[in-house]
Amino acid sequence: MKILVINGPNLNLLGRREPQTYGKNTLRDIEDNLREQAEHLGVEIDFFQSNHEGALIDCLHTAIGKVDAVIINPGAYSHYSIALRDAIAAVDYPVVEIHLSNIYSREPFRHHTVTSAVVNGQISGFGPFSYTLGLMAAVDLARQRQSDES
Repeated sequence: MKILVINGPNLNLLGRREPQTYGKNTLRDIEDNLREQAEHLGVEIDFFQSNHEGALIDCLHTAIGKVDAVIINPGAYSHYSIALRDAIAAVDYPVVEIHLSNIYSREPFRHHTVTSAVVNGQISGFGPFSYTLGLMAAVDLARQRQSDES
């Protein structure tokens, strides 16, 4: 089983960018932890990060037929990117959306996401543990899908 983790804009600055909101862990710290968690779950995991909307969309498209599920932190694109929303809706694998912060307790413009309507589920507000929860959910969804197909 293969899981892909996609990170959107500004997540490459984790650990330095607004640590009071996003914490002190770097993206590398989160990836290292997820690699360890994936190993315990017996799944393969890959990572992709881009600050460019089109690159995120290309990554989602390229993953078709190659991954069993995706965990995505679209960052600010979750609030307004119809193109990213449409790309998620077009894929044939489960997608779990995660956010480090509780977007519903922040600025009002963050309370609405265009991507949440097309993902299998959303996890927010648990800091780096949001990724761990997202991995658990993605693996469960992928296993359910494999079971349903057999």
